[in-house]
Amino acid sequence: MSTIEATLKTDNQKIANQYLEKVYNATEQRNPHEPEFLQAVNEIVDSLAPVLAHHPQYMESGILERLLEPEKVISFRVPWVDDQGEIQVNRGYRVQFNSALGPYKGGLRFHPTVNQSIVKFLGFEQIFKNSLTGQPIGGGKGGSDFNPKGKSDMEMMRFCQSFMTELYKHIGPETDVPAGDVGVSAKEIGYMFGQYKKLRGAFEAGVLTGKGLEYGGSLARTEATGYGLVYFVREMLKDKGLDFKGHTVIVSGSGNVSIYAMEKAAEYGAKVVACSDSDGCIYDENGIDLDTVKELKETGDERISSYIDKHPNAQYLEDCSNIWSIPCDIALPCATQNEIDEETAKTLLDNGVKAVGEGANMPSTQEALNLFVENNVLYGPAKAANAGGVAVSALEMAQNGSKLMWTFDEVDEKLKGIMKNIYQNSMQAASDYGSPGNLVVGANIAGFLKVADAMKAQGVI
Repeated sequence: MSTIEATLKTDNQKIANQYLEKVYNATEQRNPHEPEFLQAVNEIVDSLAPVLAHHPQYMESGILERLLEPEKVISFRVPWVDDQGEIQVNRGYRVQFNSALGPYKGGLRFHPTVNQSIVKFLGFEQIFKNSLTGQPIGGGKGGSDFNPKGKSDMEMMRFCQSFMTELYKHIGPETDVPAGDVGVSAKEIGYMFGQYKKLRGAFEAGVLTGKGLEYGGSLARTEATGYGLVYFVREMLKDKGLDFKGHTVIVSGSGNVSIYAMEKAAEYGAKVVACSDSDGCIYDENGIDLDTVKELKETGDERISSYIDKHPNAQYLEDCSNIWSIPCDIALPCATQNEIDEETAKTLLDNGVKAVGEGANMPSTQEALNLFVENNVLYGPAKAANAGGVAVSALEMAQNGSKLMWTFDEVDEKLKGIMKNIYQNSMQAASDYGSPGNLVVGANIAGFLKVADAMKAQGVI
């Protein structure tokens, strides 16, 4: 490289960094009480300087300024009547963040912590995650501060019907296609689909994904996020001459993602020794009995502590964060955002962790993420590693649109291909822009480029 070329490169990098700092500061001022959203924005902004230095047209087009502002934020009242006849009121949200690649796509989360910051961070992440899948879907997210725990089936139905009575005005198969997330299973999707069908007076199967198989759902959708996570981590391991076989794995959570990540990891020869719920975690040095976990969590609504009743030699630890004190080779955080902080990351490093694959959305803080990357831990960021769920949701939409139903093996093979492509595209982007092997940077850049090009082509809208 000549002296002139080197100077130009340095100058372009400086201009890009100044621009990104200005954009982030403006976003921070505009959204001062949304820490989760700002955390997600910061991670993306930190990755984009080399892209903007090479392609200043993205700065000139105001792509990032537009990308950081949702196309639409919807907030609404959800009144419902509990089993005691008392009127309850919750708040519902839908953030339709970006439709450059297709209809808004992203789950609905029912959890007491849900607020605008949470929904915006999830929707923002969804833009890049959906872009990485290669499917024609934009980014969105929604939910409510409703707490499903302890609610009867009738209460769940009444709440879901009330929630959909407002939401239906804003969604549709070619507009916005919600799915499940934390607190929203196939049962809740069914209640919402029924209400949508009644209000619309039409059977529009493609309006929701994660549906029951009887009315348009897809085989392998239940397993997709957990399986996809393991497929992605397997690609990371293979590149280093490693495999799941013979390695010890810890999976936080015990919901849908966690259960099927454990199942696939064990199928590949790993020993999964711990999982958790919001109260605590179990450690079984002989390997978790997944049938027991499924019985507790899928067919019942019991706490993970009940695992000890059938496996008295296992240990139960109060406080779910204790799961990360258990030594492991591979950590799969599948519970919730920011469950791994800097101190937790240090503990994992001290215990010799080799790989971390994120099954939850943004489960690692920025400080934890930096530690993993600096210490050469194989690290699969959420927007890449947990994209299997939305990928199969898009496959469900394709099946609905063509009035077909694929076999489990057909969907699973497509999922494997999608996760492999996400890994390869992220690695290639990281290499192309000066951060070889850094999947955080690679996934952010690969996801950004596709959306940015589509936005540029469609004009300032």
